[in-house]
Amino acid sequence: MRAKKAASGQGLSTFDVTNLVVGSIIGADVYVATAIGAKLIGPASLIVWVLAGLMAGVIALSFAHCVMLVPKVGGPYAYVKEVSGPFGGFLVGWGMLLAEWFSLAVFPVAFAQYFVFFVPGIGVLESAILKGVFITIILVTNVVGVKAAGRINDVLTIAKLLPLLLIILGGVVFVGLQPGTVTSNLSPFLTGGIAAFGQALVLIFWAYAGFELSTLPADEVQRPERTIPRAIVLGILIVTAFYLLTNFVVIGAVSQVTLASSGSPLINAAVSIFSSPPILTTIVVIVVGVGALLSITGADESGTIGTSRLAYAMSIDGLLPKAFSRTHNRFNTPYLGLVILCTTAYVASLFGGLAALINSSVFLLAVAYLATCISAILLGRRHPEVSMKLRGRVAIPVLGAVFSCVLIVLVNPLQVAISLALLAVGVPVYMFFSPKEQLKELKAAFLSPGEIRRRAHHQASRFLAYPILRIRMLLRRRSGN
Repeated sequence: MRAKKAASGQGLSTFDVTNLVVGSIIGADVYVATAIGAKLIGPASLIVWVLAGLMAGVIALSFAHCVMLVPKVGGPYAYVKEVSGPFGGFLVGWGMLLAEWFSLAVFPVAFAQYFVFFVPGIGVLESAILKGVFITIILVTNVVGVKAAGRINDVLTIAKLLPLLLIILGGVVFVGLQPGTVTSNLSPFLTGGIAAFGQALVLIFWAYAGFELSTLPADEVQRPERTIPRAIVLGILIVTAFYLLTNFVVIGAVSQVTLASSGSPLINAAVSIFSSPPILTTIVVIVVGVGALLSITGADESGTIGTSRLAYAMSIDGLLPKAFSRTHNRFNTPYLGLVILCTTAYVASLFGGLAALINSSVFLLAVAYLATCISAILLGRRHPEVSMKLRGRVAIPVLGAVFSCVLIVLVNPLQVAISLALLAVGVPVYMFFSPKEQLKELKAAFLSPGEIRRRAHHQASRFLAYPILRIRMLLRRRSGN
Protein backbone atom coordinates (compact mmCIF):
# COMPACT_ATOMS: atom_id res chain seq x y z
CA MET A 1 0.00 0.00 0.00
CA ARG A 2 2.74 2.45 0.98
CA ALA A 3 4.79 1.54 -2.04
CA LYS A 4 1.82 2.21 -4.34
CA LYS A 5 1.23 5.54 -2.63
CA ALA A 6 4.84 6.56 -3.11
CA ALA A 7 4.75 5.48 -6.73
CA SER A 8 1.66 7.53 -7.42
CA GLY A 9 3.34 10.64 -6.04
CA GLN A 10 0.96 11.11 -3.14
CA GLY A 11 2.31 12.31 0.19
CA LEU A 12 2.12 10.46 3.47
CA SER A 13 -1.16 10.77 5.38
CA THR A 14 -1.73 11.45 9.08
CA PHE A 15 -1.95 7.70 9.68
CA ASP A 16 1.33 7.07 7.87
CA VAL A 17 3.24 9.71 9.82
CA THR A 18 1.60 8.61 13.10
CA ASN A 19 2.83 5.08 12.42
CA LEU A 20 6.26 6.49 11.68
CA VAL A 21 6.29 8.26 15.07
CA VAL A 22 5.12 5.12 16.93
CA GLY A 23 7.60 2.91 15.10
CA SER A 24 10.45 5.33 15.76
CA ILE A 25 9.87 5.37 19.52
CA ILE A 26 8.69 1.96 20.69
CA GLY A 27 11.09 -0.93 20.41
CA ALA A 28 12.64 -3.11 23.08
CA ASP A 29 12.80 -0.02 25.31
CA VAL A 30 9.63 -1.32 26.94
CA TYR A 31 11.51 -4.45 28.05
CA VAL A 32 14.42 -2.38 29.35
CA ALA A 33 12.68 0.64 30.90
CA THR A 34 9.52 -0.96 32.32
CA ALA A 35 9.57 -0.61 36.12
CA ILE A 36 12.97 1.13 35.98
CA GLY A 37 11.40 4.20 37.60
CA ALA A 38 9.48 2.09 40.11
CA LYS A 39 12.78 1.00 41.63
CA LEU A 40 13.51 4.64 42.46
CA ILE A 41 10.16 6.15 43.46
CA GLY A 42 7.67 3.27 43.53
CA PRO A 43 4.27 3.41 41.76
CA ALA A 44 4.60 7.21 41.47
CA SER A 45 6.72 6.40 38.42
CA LEU A 46 3.40 6.07 36.54
CA ILE A 47 3.07 9.86 36.79
CA VAL A 48 6.59 10.23 35.42
CA TRP A 49 5.69 8.16 32.35
CA VAL A 50 2.96 10.69 31.55
CA LEU A 51 5.25 13.66 32.26
CA ALA A 52 8.03 12.23 30.09
CA GLY A 53 5.52 11.68 27.28
CA LEU A 54 4.41 15.31 27.52
CA MET A 55 8.01 16.52 27.37
CA ALA A 56 8.79 14.30 24.40
CA GLY A 57 5.68 15.55 22.59
CA VAL A 58 6.59 19.21 23.01
CA ILE A 59 10.18 18.65 21.87
CA ALA A 60 8.92 16.58 18.92
CA LEU A 61 6.63 19.47 17.90
CA SER A 62 9.70 21.72 17.93
CA PHE A 63 11.28 19.32 15.47
CA ALA A 64 8.13 19.61 13.36
CA HIS A 65 8.62 23.38 13.22
CA CYS A 66 12.14 22.86 11.91
CA VAL A 67 10.87 20.43 9.28
CA MET A 68 8.42 23.06 8.01
CA LEU A 69 11.03 25.82 8.00
CA VAL A 70 13.92 23.77 6.56
CA PRO A 71 12.56 20.84 4.54
CA LYS A 72 15.73 18.76 4.78
CA VAL A 73 16.67 15.29 5.98
CA GLY A 74 19.22 15.14 8.79
CA GLY A 75 17.41 16.00 11.99
CA PRO A 76 19.16 18.22 14.59
CA TYR A 77 22.44 18.19 12.72
CA ALA A 78 20.83 19.64 9.57
CA TYR A 79 18.79 22.28 11.44
CA VAL A 80 21.68 23.53 13.56
CA LYS A 81 23.99 23.52 10.54
CA GLU A 82 21.50 25.80 8.77
CA VAL A 83 21.66 28.28 11.67
CA SER A 84 25.25 28.16 12.87
CA GLY A 85 27.28 26.64 10.03
CA PRO A 86 29.10 23.32 9.51
CA PHE A 87 30.98 23.18 12.84
CA GLY A 88 27.84 23.75 14.94
CA GLY A 89 25.99 21.18 12.89
CA PHE A 90 28.87 18.76 13.30
CA LEU A 91 28.95 19.10 17.11
CA VAL A 92 25.21 18.42 17.37
CA GLY A 93 25.46 15.54 14.90
CA TRP A 94 28.44 14.16 16.83
CA GLY A 95 26.45 14.44 20.05
CA MET A 96 23.50 12.60 18.47
CA LEU A 97 25.87 9.92 17.21
CA LEU A 98 27.31 9.46 20.71
CA ALA A 99 23.79 9.37 22.21
CA GLU A 100 22.71 6.63 19.81
CA TRP A 101 26.00 4.83 20.46
CA PHE A 102 25.31 4.80 24.20
CA SER A 103 21.87 3.38 23.45
CA LEU A 104 23.45 0.61 21.40
CA ALA A 105 25.51 -0.30 24.47
CA VAL A 106 22.36 -0.50 26.63
CA PHE A 107 20.93 -3.51 24.81
CA PRO A 108 23.80 -6.00 25.38
CA VAL A 109 23.47 -5.23 29.11
CA ALA A 110 19.69 -5.73 28.99
CA PHE A 111 20.10 -8.93 26.96
CA ALA A 112 22.46 -10.34 29.58
CA GLN A 113 20.01 -9.46 32.39
CA TYR A 114 17.12 -11.33 30.77
CA PHE A 115 19.39 -14.22 29.76
CA VAL A 116 20.53 -14.64 33.38
CA PHE A 117 16.94 -15.41 34.37
CA PHE A 118 17.18 -18.63 32.34
CA VAL A 119 20.81 -19.40 33.11
CA PRO A 120 21.51 -18.04 36.61
CA GLY A 121 24.95 -17.82 38.11
CA ILE A 122 26.71 -16.36 35.07
CA GLY A 123 29.99 -14.72 36.07
CA VAL A 124 31.70 -11.58 34.77
CA LEU A 125 33.71 -13.45 32.10
CA GLU A 126 30.69 -15.39 30.85
CA SER A 127 28.65 -12.18 30.76
CA ALA A 128 31.37 -10.46 28.69
CA ILE A 129 31.41 -13.38 26.25
CA LEU A 130 27.59 -13.31 26.01
CA LYS A 131 27.63 -9.59 25.22
CA GLY A 132 30.36 -10.21 22.65
CA VAL A 133 28.30 -12.88 20.90
CA PHE A 134 25.29 -10.56 20.96
CA ILE A 135 27.22 -7.67 19.38
CA THR A 136 28.78 -10.01 16.79
CA ILE A 137 25.32 -11.14 15.67
CA ILE A 138 24.25 -7.50 15.36
CA LEU A 139 27.38 -6.61 13.38
CA VAL A 140 27.20 -9.55 10.97
CA THR A 141 23.47 -9.05 10.36
CA ASN A 142 23.99 -5.40 9.48
CA VAL A 143 27.09 -5.94 7.33
CA VAL A 144 25.49 -8.76 5.34
CA GLY A 145 22.59 -6.51 4.44
CA VAL A 146 20.10 -4.03 5.86
CA LYS A 147 17.33 -5.39 3.64
CA ALA A 148 17.77 -8.90 4.95
CA ALA A 149 17.87 -7.60 8.52
CA GLY A 150 14.66 -5.68 7.91
CA ARG A 151 12.87 -8.78 6.59
CA ILE A 152 13.98 -10.80 9.61
CA ASN A 153 12.71 -8.06 11.90
CA ASP A 154 9.30 -8.05 10.17
CA VAL A 155 8.92 -11.82 10.49
CA LEU A 156 9.73 -11.74 14.20
CA THR A 157 7.62 -8.68 15.07
CA ILE A 158 4.56 -10.65 16.17
CA ALA A 159 6.77 -12.95 18.25
CA LYS A 160 8.11 -9.86 20.02
CA LEU A 161 4.67 -8.36 20.67
CA LEU A 162 2.94 -11.56 21.82
CA PRO A 163 4.61 -11.58 25.27
CA LEU A 164 3.54 -7.98 25.90
CA LEU A 165 0.00 -8.80 24.80
CA LEU A 166 -0.05 -11.73 27.23
CA ILE A 167 1.22 -9.57 30.08
CA ILE A 168 -1.26 -6.74 29.41
CA LEU A 169 -4.35 -8.93 28.91
CA GLY A 170 -3.40 -11.23 31.77
CA GLY A 171 -2.66 -8.20 33.93
CA VAL A 172 -6.07 -6.67 33.29
CA VAL A 173 -7.70 -9.93 34.43
CA PHE A 174 -5.32 -10.06 37.40
CA VAL A 175 -6.35 -6.56 38.47
CA GLY A 176 -10.01 -7.58 38.36
CA LEU A 177 -9.53 -10.85 40.25
CA GLN A 178 -7.00 -9.70 42.85
CA PRO A 179 -7.65 -6.02 43.59
CA GLY A 180 -6.31 -6.46 47.12
CA THR A 181 -2.90 -7.56 45.86
CA VAL A 182 -2.80 -4.70 43.38
CA THR A 183 -3.72 -2.17 46.06
CA SER A 184 -1.03 -3.56 48.33
CA ASN A 185 1.61 -3.37 45.58
CA LEU A 186 0.67 0.25 44.84
CA SER A 187 1.29 1.27 48.43
CA PRO A 188 3.23 3.30 49.37
CA PHE A 189 2.72 5.25 46.16
CA LEU A 190 5.87 7.40 46.47
CA THR A 191 9.01 5.87 47.95
CA GLY A 192 11.79 8.27 46.92
CA GLY A 193 12.67 11.94 47.26
CA ILE A 194 13.07 14.75 44.74
CA ALA A 195 16.49 13.53 43.54
CA ALA A 196 15.11 10.04 42.89
CA PHE A 197 12.13 11.56 41.07
CA GLY A 198 14.49 13.48 38.80
CA GLN A 199 16.61 10.42 38.10
CA ALA A 200 13.46 8.42 37.29
CA LEU A 201 12.43 11.14 34.80
CA VAL A 202 15.79 10.90 33.00
CA LEU A 203 15.69 7.10 32.78
CA ILE A 204 12.05 6.99 31.68
CA PHE A 205 12.48 9.77 29.11
CA TRP A 206 15.01 7.55 27.34
CA ALA A 207 12.16 5.20 26.39
CA TYR A 208 10.56 8.04 24.40
CA ALA A 209 13.73 8.94 22.49
CA GLY A 210 13.64 8.18 18.80
CA PHE A 211 10.94 10.60 17.69
CA GLU A 212 13.69 12.61 15.98
CA LEU A 213 14.00 9.71 13.52
CA SER A 214 10.43 10.27 12.35
CA THR A 215 11.14 13.68 10.78
CA LEU A 216 10.69 13.75 7.01
CA PRO A 217 10.90 16.59 4.47
CA ALA A 218 7.60 18.47 4.43
CA ASP A 219 7.12 17.79 0.72
CA GLU A 220 6.82 14.07 1.48
CA VAL A 221 3.68 14.65 3.58
CA GLN A 222 0.11 15.60 2.67
CA ARG A 223 -0.80 19.05 4.05
CA PRO A 224 2.29 18.99 6.31
CA GLU A 225 1.29 22.04 8.39
CA ARG A 226 -1.66 20.02 9.76
CA THR A 227 -0.58 16.42 9.26
CA ILE A 228 2.79 16.50 11.02
CA PRO A 229 1.63 18.11 14.31
CA ARG A 230 -1.46 15.87 14.46
CA ALA A 231 0.60 12.77 13.79
CA ILE A 232 3.12 13.69 16.49
CA VAL A 233 0.39 14.27 19.08
CA LEU A 234 -1.43 11.04 18.14
CA GLY A 235 1.79 9.05 18.05
CA ILE A 236 2.97 10.28 21.44
CA LEU A 237 -0.48 9.59 22.93
CA ILE A 238 -0.42 6.00 21.63
CA VAL A 239 3.10 5.46 22.94
CA THR A 240 2.29 6.99 26.35
CA ALA A 241 -0.87 4.91 26.73
CA PHE A 242 1.03 1.74 25.83
CA TYR A 243 3.86 2.48 28.26
CA LEU A 244 1.45 3.49 31.02
CA LEU A 245 -0.69 0.37 30.69
CA THR A 246 2.33 -1.94 30.62
CA ASN A 247 3.88 -0.35 33.69
CA PHE A 248 0.60 -0.29 35.62
CA VAL A 249 0.16 -4.01 35.04
CA VAL A 250 3.74 -4.82 36.06
CA ILE A 251 3.73 -2.57 39.14
CA GLY A 252 0.30 -3.83 40.19
CA ALA A 253 1.26 -7.50 39.83
CA VAL A 254 4.76 -7.47 41.35
CA SER A 255 5.70 -6.42 44.86
CA GLN A 256 7.93 -3.38 45.28
CA VAL A 257 10.58 -5.49 47.01
CA THR A 258 10.81 -7.84 44.02
CA LEU A 259 10.90 -4.99 41.49
CA ALA A 260 13.65 -3.23 43.39
CA SER A 261 16.09 -6.08 42.70
CA SER A 262 14.77 -7.30 39.35
CA GLY A 263 16.66 -7.16 36.08
CA SER A 264 13.76 -8.71 34.15
CA PRO A 265 10.51 -7.14 35.46
CA LEU A 266 8.27 -8.46 32.70
CA ILE A 267 9.23 -12.03 33.57
CA ASN A 268 8.49 -11.31 37.23
CA ALA A 269 5.10 -9.96 36.17
CA ALA A 270 4.44 -13.12 34.14
CA VAL A 271 5.20 -15.28 37.18
CA SER A 272 2.80 -13.26 39.36
CA ILE A 273 -0.02 -13.00 36.82
CA PHE A 274 0.10 -16.61 35.60
CA SER A 275 0.93 -18.20 38.94
CA SER A 276 -1.05 -21.40 38.40
CA PRO A 277 -1.07 -24.06 37.18
CA PRO A 278 2.74 -24.45 37.19
CA ILE A 279 2.86 -25.64 33.57
CA LEU A 280 1.12 -22.43 32.46
CA THR A 281 3.60 -20.35 34.46
CA THR A 282 6.52 -22.13 32.81
CA ILE A 283 5.11 -21.69 29.30
CA VAL A 284 4.34 -17.98 29.74
CA VAL A 285 7.72 -17.28 31.34
CA ILE A 286 9.47 -18.94 28.39
CA VAL A 287 7.34 -16.99 25.90
CA VAL A 288 8.01 -13.67 27.67
CA GLY A 289 11.71 -14.39 28.12
CA VAL A 290 12.28 -15.44 24.52
CA GLY A 291 10.20 -12.49 23.33
CA ALA A 292 12.35 -10.16 25.40
CA LEU A 293 15.59 -11.60 24.00
CA LEU A 294 14.27 -11.39 20.42
CA SER A 295 13.01 -7.84 20.95
CA ILE A 296 16.26 -6.62 22.47
CA THR A 297 18.23 -8.18 19.61
CA GLY A 298 15.89 -6.68 17.02
CA ALA A 299 16.00 -3.26 18.67
CA ASP A 300 19.80 -3.18 18.69
CA GLU A 301 19.85 -4.37 15.09
CA SER A 302 17.47 -1.60 14.07
CA GLY A 303 19.27 0.95 16.25
CA THR A 304 22.58 0.02 14.64
CA ILE A 305 21.04 0.65 11.22
CA GLY A 306 19.93 4.12 12.33
CA THR A 307 23.22 5.00 14.03
CA SER A 308 25.36 3.84 11.10
CA ARG A 309 23.04 5.79 8.79
CA LEU A 310 23.65 8.97 10.78
CA ALA A 311 27.42 8.39 10.65
CA TYR A 312 27.13 7.69 6.92
CA ALA A 313 25.15 10.90 6.33
CA MET A 314 27.69 12.99 8.25
CA SER A 315 30.55 11.34 6.35
CA ILE A 316 29.12 12.04 2.89
CA ASP A 317 28.47 15.61 4.05
CA GLY A 318 32.18 16.00 4.78
CA LEU A 319 31.82 16.09 8.56
CA LEU A 320 33.20 12.66 9.47
CA PRO A 321 36.10 10.61 8.06
CA LYS A 322 35.36 8.87 4.75
CA ALA A 323 35.75 5.51 6.48
CA PHE A 324 32.17 5.86 7.78
CA SER A 325 30.81 6.01 4.21
CA ARG A 326 33.04 3.31 2.73
CA THR A 327 30.81 0.46 1.61
CA HIS A 328 31.45 -3.26 1.25
CA ASN A 329 32.09 -4.37 -2.35
CA ARG A 330 29.64 -7.26 -2.13
CA PHE A 331 27.01 -6.20 0.42
CA ASN A 332 27.05 -2.44 -0.26
CA THR A 333 26.84 -1.64 3.47
CA PRO A 334 29.07 0.81 5.42
CA TYR A 335 31.07 -2.00 7.00
CA LEU A 336 33.90 0.05 8.50
CA GLY A 337 31.48 2.38 10.26
CA LEU A 338 29.53 -0.63 11.56
CA VAL A 339 32.70 -2.30 12.86
CA ILE A 340 33.75 0.89 14.67
CA LEU A 341 30.29 1.48 16.18
CA CYS A 342 29.71 -2.12 17.29
CA THR A 343 33.20 -2.66 18.71
CA THR A 344 33.17 0.52 20.77
CA ALA A 345 29.57 -0.11 21.91
CA TYR A 346 30.68 -3.53 23.14
CA VAL A 347 33.46 -1.94 25.19
CA ALA A 348 30.99 0.54 26.68
CA SER A 349 28.62 -2.32 27.60
CA LEU A 350 31.40 -3.97 29.59
CA PHE A 351 32.07 -0.92 31.78
CA GLY A 352 28.68 0.81 32.01
CA GLY A 353 25.50 -0.26 33.75
CA LEU A 354 22.01 0.46 32.42
CA ALA A 355 21.51 3.64 34.45
CA ALA A 356 24.92 5.10 33.56
CA LEU A 357 24.56 4.39 29.83
CA ILE A 358 21.02 5.76 29.71
CA ASN A 359 22.04 8.91 31.64
CA SER A 360 24.82 9.61 29.15
CA SER A 361 22.52 9.01 26.20
CA VAL A 362 19.79 11.30 27.55
CA PHE A 363 22.27 14.09 28.34
CA LEU A 364 23.61 14.11 24.78
CA LEU A 365 20.10 13.84 23.32
CA ALA A 366 18.93 16.73 25.49
CA VAL A 367 21.83 18.89 24.27
CA ALA A 368 20.82 18.12 20.66
CA TYR A 369 17.17 18.78 21.48
CA LEU A 370 18.05 22.12 23.09
CA ALA A 371 20.03 23.15 20.01
CA THR A 372 17.13 22.10 17.78
CA CYS A 373 14.58 24.10 19.78
CA ILE A 374 16.78 27.19 19.63
CA SER A 375 17.24 26.60 15.90
CA ALA A 376 13.45 26.45 15.48
CA ILE A 377 13.16 29.94 16.98
CA LEU A 378 15.99 31.37 14.85
CA LEU A 379 14.76 29.71 11.67
CA GLY A 380 11.30 31.13 12.33
CA ARG A 381 12.79 34.62 12.27
CA ARG A 382 14.56 33.86 8.99
CA HIS A 383 11.40 32.52 7.37
CA PRO A 384 8.56 34.65 8.79
CA GLU A 385 6.24 33.84 5.89
CA VAL A 386 6.29 30.15 6.85
CA SER A 387 6.59 30.71 10.59
CA MET A 388 3.38 32.73 10.72
CA LYS A 389 1.44 29.63 9.66
CA LEU A 390 2.76 27.52 12.57
CA ARG A 391 0.78 27.21 15.77
CA GLY A 392 2.78 28.03 18.88
CA ARG A 393 5.70 29.10 16.70
CA VAL A 394 7.52 30.62 19.70
CA ALA A 395 5.85 29.01 22.73
CA ILE A 396 6.46 25.40 21.63
CA PRO A 397 10.21 25.63 20.94
CA VAL A 398 10.72 27.76 24.06
CA LEU A 399 8.95 25.16 26.19
CA GLY A 400 10.89 22.43 24.39
CA ALA A 401 14.13 24.24 25.25
CA VAL A 402 13.06 24.46 28.91
CA PHE A 403 12.29 20.72 28.99
CA SER A 404 15.66 19.96 27.40
CA CYS A 405 17.43 22.06 30.04
CA VAL A 406 15.54 20.21 32.80
CA LEU A 407 16.83 16.89 31.46
CA ILE A 408 20.38 18.23 31.21
CA VAL A 409 20.32 19.43 34.83
CA LEU A 410 18.90 16.14 36.14
CA VAL A 411 21.55 13.87 34.60
CA ASN A 412 24.10 12.37 36.99
CA PRO A 413 27.19 14.68 37.14
CA LEU A 414 29.62 11.83 36.46
CA GLN A 415 27.81 10.91 33.24
CA VAL A 416 27.70 14.60 32.30
CA ALA A 417 31.49 14.80 32.66
CA ILE A 418 32.03 11.64 30.59
CA SER A 419 29.62 12.82 27.90
CA LEU A 420 31.24 16.26 27.67
CA ALA A 421 34.69 14.64 27.37
CA LEU A 422 33.46 12.46 24.50
CA LEU A 423 31.77 15.47 22.92
CA ALA A 424 35.10 17.32 23.07
CA VAL A 425 36.77 14.45 21.23
CA GLY A 426 34.69 15.50 18.25
CA VAL A 427 36.69 18.73 17.86
CA PRO A 428 39.97 17.08 16.72
CA VAL A 429 37.93 14.59 14.66
CA TYR A 430 36.37 17.50 12.80
CA MET A 431 39.60 19.51 12.50
CA PHE A 432 42.08 16.83 11.46
CA PHE A 433 40.23 13.79 10.15
CA SER A 434 37.12 15.05 8.35
CA PRO A 435 37.58 15.58 4.59
CA LYS A 436 35.74 18.97 4.60
CA GLU A 437 34.22 18.17 1.23
CA GLN A 438 30.89 16.58 0.41
CA LEU A 439 30.75 13.25 -1.40
CA LYS A 440 28.14 14.65 -3.76
CA GLU A 441 27.31 11.44 -5.64
CA LEU A 442 26.72 9.45 -2.47
CA LYS A 443 24.80 12.34 -0.91
CA ALA A 444 22.47 12.60 -3.91
CA ALA A 445 21.67 8.89 -3.68
CA PHE A 446 21.19 9.00 0.10
CA LEU A 447 18.77 11.93 -0.13
CA SER A 448 16.82 10.69 -3.14
CA PRO A 449 13.02 10.51 -2.66
CA GLY A 450 13.06 6.75 -3.13
CA GLU A 451 15.64 6.23 -0.37
CA ILE A 452 13.80 8.57 1.99
CA ARG A 453 10.52 6.71 1.47
CA ARG A 454 12.23 3.34 1.89
CA ARG A 455 13.69 4.38 5.23
CA ALA A 456 10.33 5.77 6.34
CA HIS A 457 8.61 2.51 5.40
CA HIS A 458 11.10 0.51 7.45
CA GLN A 459 10.66 2.74 10.48
CA ALA A 460 6.86 2.85 10.19
CA SER A 461 6.52 -0.94 10.33
CA ARG A 462 8.54 -1.57 13.48
CA PHE A 463 7.27 -3.19 16.66
CA LEU A 464 3.94 -1.68 17.81
CA ALA A 465 3.52 0.15 14.49
CA TYR A 466 3.50 -3.16 12.61
CA PRO A 467 0.14 -4.53 13.85
CA ILE A 468 -1.44 -1.06 13.56
CA LEU A 469 -0.37 -0.96 9.92
CA ARG A 470 -1.70 -4.49 9.26
CA ILE A 471 -5.04 -3.76 10.91
CA ARG A 472 -5.50 -0.71 8.75
CA MET A 473 -4.64 -2.65 5.59
CA LEU A 474 -7.17 -5.35 6.56
CA LEU A 475 -9.89 -2.75 7.15
CA ARG A 476 -9.12 -1.13 3.79
CA ARG A 477 -9.41 -4.46 1.99
CA ARG A 478 -12.74 -5.24 3.64
CA SER A 479 -14.12 -1.84 2.74
CA GLY A 480 -12.89 -2.23 -0.83
CA ASN A 481 -10.71 0.91 -0.75
